[in-house]
Amino acid sequence: MTTPVQERQAQHTSAKKLQNKVALVTGGSRGIGAAIALRLAEEGAKVAVVYTNSKSGADDVVAKIDKLGAKAEAFKANVSSPAETQKLVEEVLKSFGKIDILVNNAGVFEAVPVDQIDLDHYQRVFDVNVKGVVATTIAALPAIPEGGRIINISSVAAELNMKGGSVYSATKAALDTLTRIWAQELGVRKITVNGVAPGTTATDMYNQGLDEKTKQVYIARTALGRVGEPEDIAAVVAFLASDDGRWITGQTLRADGGIID
Repeated sequence: MTTPVQERQAQHTSAKKLQNKVALVTGGSRGIGAAIALRLAEEGAKVAVVYTNSKSGADDVVAKIDKLGAKAEAFKANVSSPAETQKLVEEVLKSFGKIDILVNNAGVFEAVPVDQIDLDHYQRVFDVNVKGVVATTIAALPAIPEGGRIINISSVAAELNMKGGSVYSATKAALDTLTRIWAQELGVRKITVNGVAPGTTATDMYNQGLDEKTKQVYIARTALGRVGEPEDIAAVVAFLASDDGRWITGQTLRADGGIID
């Protein structure tokens, strides 16, 4: 009996929409990032899987992509460091020759009530979630050809009222603003810039950090009656990365199953 993932892989074998494209995915060693890397590879892309700490996770993603018959390689980089992002892009270009698709997925989440916030918390979250996106995009932009794609992974937290999430939510709101303005600035190069905003998604943080009662609350608040899977988010990214998404730019698409605040 085939699994849903195997069925989807079979469906995409005959119609690979990203053939001959090169994708760079930050935070690609686990969760949503790993699912994005795999989905883009299923669509024919060569994938640079970027990780910060989990080399084993990145290697596992690369091995799965190899089994698909696609090409992938793992690269270590702290995206909040301009020096490391510049080196990252240079290494990716040596291996793949170009970068057609940049997926800014790397991010951190910390929930801290306002009366417990300190500047170290602010710095940690903004360094990765905003500075990291800016640094990676600056480094990659000269290598992205006309018609390329930049896709920023945001969050519904940018719009919803999440207690304890003020700093995290502010980073995602900043990301949505960058998406809108960069789309206008890069339109002359026919580069589309979009965001994808997941709702509650079954990542390690969700599975390990929430008790069953809280999980049921999120499910009850979601129109489709379940939490999202990383593959649900990856499907939207693959659409935006393909020619099917050519007329969409400056938008942040909510992939949240209809969650309400």
